[in-house]
Amino acid sequence: MGALGDYWRLMRAGTALARHDVVLPGAYQTRLPIPARMAGSILRLFGGARGRPGQRLATALEGLGPAYIKLGQFLATRPDVFGSEVAGDLGRLKDKLPPFSMKLARAALAAEFTEAEAVRLFPGLSEPVAAASLAQVHKMSLPDGDRAVKILRPGIERQLGLELSAMRRAARTIEGISSESRRLKPIAFTDTISNFMLRELDLRLEAGGADEMRAINEKTGFFDIPKVDWERTGKRVLTISWINGTPLTAPGVLDRPGLDRVRLANDITQGFLSSAIEHGVFHADMHEGNAILTPEGRIALVDFGIIGRIGPMERRFLAEILWGFLKRDYMRIAEVHFEAGYVPPTQSVGDFAQALRSIGEPLFGRPAEEVSMGRVLLQLFDYTHTFGMALRPELVLLQKTMVQVEGVARAIDPTHNIWNASEPVIEAWMRRNFGPEGAARMISENVRAVTNRLKRLPEVMDRFEKSLEAQPAPPPAPERFAPWWGWFGLIGVLGIAAAWAARSV
Repeated sequence: MGALGDYWRLMRAGTALARHDVVLPGAYQTRLPIPARMAGSILRLFGGARGRPGQRLATALEGLGPAYIKLGQFLATRPDVFGSEVAGDLGRLKDKLPPFSMKLARAALAAEFTEAEAVRLFPGLSEPVAAASLAQVHKMSLPDGDRAVKILRPGIERQLGLELSAMRRAARTIEGISSESRRLKPIAFTDTISNFMLRELDLRLEAGGADEMRAINEKTGFFDIPKVDWERTGKRVLTISWINGTPLTAPGVLDRPGLDRVRLANDITQGFLSSAIEHGVFHADMHEGNAILTPEGRIALVDFGIIGRIGPMERRFLAEILWGFLKRDYMRIAEVHFEAGYVPPTQSVGDFAQALRSIGEPLFGRPAEEVSMGRVLLQLFDYTHTFGMALRPELVLLQKTMVQVEGVARAIDPTHNIWNASEPVIEAWMRRNFGPEGAARMISENVRAVTNRLKRLPEVMDRFEKSLEAQPAPPPAPERFAPWWGWFGLIGVLGIAAAWAARSV
């Protein structure tokens, strides 16, 4: 029944997209094969294919459920790829969905905290002020300041689980019947996205992410992050300090007199890169619905359901790739790909550097609004095929967020150039990690590691001695050789222990 249910939901999704004239559109009727023309014509008879393409797609995705709404949110961040009209029409999926009733909201609070506690902790809860795919937000006034109360939609866990199951089924089917698709790892890609979406259903994890991002931004200073009210937070309820301001999805929000849009766009890009490269942590759902313009002209971030993390290797990879493009050092970019194992060793480093040059050079010396990111993405996709590059699941969320970040920054400042904005952050990181300061820190870390291992040397020696005692006693050596064997044995043991202690250097 699980497989049948998955295929039924996939068929329902495809039918809904076709009914809304998103798949098999009538505008391309003459280019479609005869069976596709017939199917499209029949499905359009039962659909409401009205409005612009983006409006039709938004309506279809909204009806399909939260997983598809998340897909629409991603598409809405890229007006340069999908067109400003389509991106604008999809923008309503970010925070303008129908809310659920106050009765259900209060029932959710009572289930999380008991009815008496809910009455005490949440007095004067307002009607919903925003509703998204997984939850909605209410405002509440308390003596020590206003709060934003986020409550998950009733039954959302089961609904999202069914949709993600169908998507995983589709990925397994595609990978099973298409050998070409295996290079792109659709199963790993879908599993990565699914795992992060399922984490959004535990608001305690979001509270932890918000608190961590607040601590990071107290150091970097690029964004305002709300404070978590831990007493009023549980698995299905999150309470944070209220952010005064206007979401970037609001019409005319950026038309405020005196607003420094160039600085705001740079803050978006530099704030993301600083958090990701310096700390290995980043807000991984940075669309306009999660960004609020404050009265002070700053950007405040909300909704920390998806927190991305990258390790030291991925941070170095990201920094060196961006630095290579900034300095037009395509050979170094190619070498980093090979060192990280992203390109098979059977390929040519020089050939890959040549391909990267064909992507990077057209970007320089041109206004940002004239650079077609769609063309760049198409070239990168072509080269993954040419050079046998496999999709790296651990980088999927990072790549997706970078696309979102540039989309939001470009919406604020259409002339925003992500390369120019990123240069100060990348240069500072490279100087700290590859200059004299970085070398000194590396030596210090290695010395600390060796010292920690040497502290455990007595314990290791005790275990080694016990293991020797457990062995049968060897025949006694001639008396005149006993001192020599003892010394050689001690030297050997100390040599082994020293080598073990220093093996990380």
